[in-house]
Amino acid sequence: MLTIGQLAAYAGVTVRAVRHYHQVGLLPEPERDASGYRRYGATAVVSLIKIRTLANAGVPLSQIAQMLEADAATFAEAVQRIDNHLRDEIERLETSRKQIAQLVAGDSLTLPPEVTCYLDRLREMGVSERIVAGERDGWILVAARWPEGIREVMAAKHAQLDDPQLVGLYRLLSEILESDVADDDPRLEQAADIMAGLAEQAYTASGIDPGDVAHDELPFDLLDALVVESDPRAQRMLELMRERGWASWTRTRPQRLAQPPD
Repeated sequence: MLTIGQLAAYAGVTVRAVRHYHQVGLLPEPERDASGYRRYGATAVVSLIKIRTLANAGVPLSQIAQMLEADAATFAEAVQRIDNHLRDEIERLETSRKQIAQLVAGDSLTLPPEVTCYLDRLREMGVSERIVAGERDGWILVAARWPEGIREVMAAKHAQLDDPQLVGLYRLLSEILESDVADDDPRLEQAADIMAGLAEQAYTASGIDPGDVAHDELPFDLLDALVVESDPRAQRMLELMRERGWASWTRTRPQRLAQPPD
């Protein structure tokens, strides 16, 4: 007859585990002998080894008792269910590992590679990290709303970086953000002129804004709000764009087309 310590050592578990199995009803707890100790026989050893084997295989403790009493067919079905669950859990964990690994890359955690490549090009151009961070957050909003179209959109954005005007705008905005610019600083007017010119080019080339087709104003509203929330001076830029006849910097359409129909 074995003490609880001897039982635990024989089965390869801890005494604490044996006591836990007693508490949850998996392993019967024997009566104490005349000396006040609990003694375990061979049946307890066999039962404990079975419990340990099932637990180590990933079987929840709540299901072990039923499996110990099941016939061969029922046992096999239960094992299959547990295996399916473990497979799903492994896939979930592998996905989590990939996401954790992406944390090292920063931008790629929430963005497709086409966007991260675009952000890298901005950095290579000397665009300030504040501008890049703002672009990243904006593209997070866009990619979440239109995941199927992000590749086509980014192809066009990459092509636009060949435009010296756009490159100049990014550099001017970087200069503005890195300095203490007042609302009446002429550089804001200069940036608004460039943005209005680019908006005119985009509108003329496309003839219509994708937002008009989708009738989905929310992403554009969020993009405008994101810029204003990131820097109070953006509100002045928004006003300057409207003075030049444009709804905002995110909508490549004249302000008159942004008005709701009567």
